[in-house]
Amino acid sequence: MPFQQGLLATPVPAHARHLFFSLQSPEALPAALDALLPQVDGQQLVLGIGAPLVKALGREVPGLRAFPQLGAAVENPSTQHALWLWLRGNERGELLLQAQALEKLLAPALSLADSVDGFLHRGGHDLTGYEDGTENPVDQDAVDAAIVVGQAPGLAGSSFAAFQLWKHDLAYFKSLPQQDQDNIIGRRLSDNEELDDAPESAHVKRTAQESFEPEAFMVRRSVAWADSRGAGLAFVALGHSFEAFEVQLRRMSGLEDGIIDGLYRFSRPLTGGFYWCPPMGEVGVDLRLLLA
Repeated sequence: MPFQQGLLATPVPAHARHLFFSLQSPEALPAALDALLPQVDGQQLVLGIGAPLVKALGREVPGLRAFPQLGAAVENPSTQHALWLWLRGNERGELLLQAQALEKLLAPALSLADSVDGFLHRGGHDLTGYEDGTENPVDQDAVDAAIVVGQAPGLAGSSFAAFQLWKHDLAYFKSLPQQDQDNIIGRRLSDNEELDDAPESAHVKRTAQESFEPEAFMVRRSVAWADSRGAGLAFVALGHSFEAFEVQLRRMSGLEDGIIDGLYRFSRPLTGGFYWCPPMGEVGVDLRLLLA
């Protein structure tokens, strides 16, 4: 099943494990990638290539760049890594064992820099209790938003992914009156209906995809997370470029009109990375842009 049909059409699995790798030995990269590629299916294991890895190979992926430094009043850290592996499945233990095997497989070219253990909460709700991804494009609209088309071989069929780990102050958020919580999100917790009179800082208003010019549609595949750092949302956005994500983040951060998204009242991103997810062909991952 092609990448766009598998990753975008199937339900989000119960568990996810995000692995982030730093470059250690550039000369060992080709062998490490050759060993990794048979493991990647674009659904249960998604490969994300960062700009540092492409640079180390002396190649170029049109449209790929590092996570931006926005210089906003709120902080959006750039923690760009060379490689991101997105493991997805219904058995948490299997993902742990798979992650350990992949870490060994990629050494000494790459070393594990960070790991995030994610899980589906209440069928797709954020830990705040609000439904996540309500306005996600579906079916062909999802493919149009998330998959590169009409480009050169090696790029067509791929996707660009943005990752941020958002840490929530859940105790503070839950201490707020229900009306304040709803106004931060822009929806009622009780029925997930959008509030007509929500403030301009409401997250729903800040990120309304159709309100941008051009429209900024992207496909989100986020899950909850919790570890020693805290808890929150492991945010993943897929697009045919990074533009939709970046214009939304700029508006959320107040760079468009000075209004900061209410989300920042109780949550903040700990990480930020941009990655290229290569196309999946008949024989697996198409990495001709890097290894040809």
